Amino acid sequence: MEIKGATINTGDLIFVPLGGSNEIGMNMNLYHFAGKWLIVDLGISFGDDTMPGVDVLVPDPSFIEQQRENLLGIVITHGHEDHIGGIPHLWERLRCPIFATPFAASLIRRKLIEKGIANDVKLIEVHPSKSFELGPFKLELVSLTHSIPEPNGLVLECGEQIIWHTGDWKLDPEPQVGQPGDLEALKRLSNRGVTAMVCDSTNAHISGTTGSEGGLLDSLTSLFSKFERKIGVACFASNVARLRTIALAAKKNDRNVSLVGRSLWRMYEVARENGYLLDIPDFISEKDIGFFPDDKVVIICTGSQGEPRAALNRIADNSHPEISLMGGDVVIFSSRQIPGNEKAISRVQNKLLNRGVKIITEEDHHVHVSGHPAHDEIVFMYQIIKPDIAIPVHGEKKHLRANASIAKSCQVPQILMPDNGNVIRLFSGKAEVIANVRTNALVVDGKQLTPLNSNTLKDRSKVLYNGSIFASIVLDDTGLCDGPPVLTFLGIDAGIVSYLEQQIEALIHDEIHILPSEDRLADDSVEKACKRAINKFCRGELGKRPAVSLHIIRLD
Repeated sequence: MEIKGATINTGDLIFVPLGGSNEIGMNMNLYHFAGKWLIVDLGISFGDDTMPGVDVLVPDPSFIEQQRENLLGIVITHGHEDHIGGIPHLWERLRCPIFATPFAASLIRRKLIEKGIANDVKLIEVHPSKSFELGPFKLELVSLTHSIPEPNGLVLECGEQIIWHTGDWKLDPEPQVGQPGDLEALKRLSNRGVTAMVCDSTNAHISGTTGSEGGLLDSLTSLFSKFERKIGVACFASNVARLRTIALAAKKNDRNVSLVGRSLWRMYEVARENGYLLDIPDFISEKDIGFFPDDKVVIICTGSQGEPRAALNRIADNSHPEISLMGGDVVIFSSRQIPGNEKAISRVQNKLLNRGVKIITEEDHHVHVSGHPAHDEIVFMYQIIKPDIAIPVHGEKKHLRANASIAKSCQVPQILMPDNGNVIRLFSGKAEVIANVRTNALVVDGKQLTPLNSNTLKDRSKVLYNGSIFASIVLDDTGLCDGPPVLTFLGIDAGIVSYLEQQIEALIHDEIHILPSEDRLADDSVEKACKRAINKFCRGELGKRPAVSLHIIRLD
């Protein structure tokens, strides 16, 4: 097989990240061995202010889609959206089995049902800490700790070579949900000799350790005791451990807890189906909050990243049908700011402050611990695994560089920081980029998938920031105007529209009149000339370039 001029032999061990390297989210990693391919994780990321109308992005699977006859399956490390969210959008292009632990499988199954493809997908549950085989790959799940149940690292045994793919992880002796990581399995893995460690880099730039969820329980318990009115806590719906921590802290302060947001209730249901969160009091419905005194409730809500449609934003706007917050109430942001969300978070916080609500973040108090390893934990992992090659993933460039620096300090012989699309051949003690394949984010645009760099999205941005002009032109059989054009202006100051209309009518008439007769009979020539003239005029008058659309009607 050849990829961009590089020959891949059947026995080559190949690693290709299609998402999640040099970015946060959209994790999708490919492994090749003995002529077969395997996908590890298939996630999403979210749009930002530069992407109007874009909520969700997924990685472009075109490369592996072309290898589908040799694709054995998708193996999931854990159930977070940036690792499973792409499945309902991309599975029909891949059509392969999915392997996941029971908790992650429950989340995936719900997504497949919503998509209407659950009966088509072979979803196989693999219990944590179990080994299984897929073609030439011998696989083993190793239980770790994270902010969601059943996070696993993945051991891939490929002939004489072994890859340790960490997934998302941290070291937490008191994770609140599930058991501490299987350190004995890591020691056994080290003794087998690890060719490469593909490692989470999210918090590599942070000194020390991440901290334990158990320590956070004590902190929130103490914090809750200081308030006499409603307490709101904004966190990620997927942070099941945090739900338990908040519930126990509330119980110790004689408060009832309500979940506000469909994603929170869905995660709670999945957790209980799989044997988690059975030791905490039942959550109350948001409709029942009003029956309890203000000093007896804690409200857990979605929207910690400022999402416009999330529960917290509606509460801040005072538009939520059941929940209201006012002066004396408090909202605790029990999450980290994801890069790119700063403005959205600030907007919702300011709306709460304007209502007299007190805001508490991790800058004010110990209200959050991450699910990813900091510097000292990554040092521990390198020292226990002792890989020949370090491959930092799951992070932006600064995170990968920090991870690489740690690997160097731990005397890892070779370090390779990948970009999405790198085709990396792995040998014992050597890794090299031999080719690059196309990568691009795809936008989930309604029921369609559209490349992020497509003209469709460029046009939307242009309309958003510059407005638009629509012109309908009627031409006679000689190609000359048969009456004035019909003009429509959107997103342009109404006070200047009348003037623009007069000027553009004259421009269109003049441009068409001076065209050679053969060009007047060609729609492309008419359109090009008129658009050029309108754009030039608008730049001078408005300082902008509105999106210009022409509709040409010709009379017989």
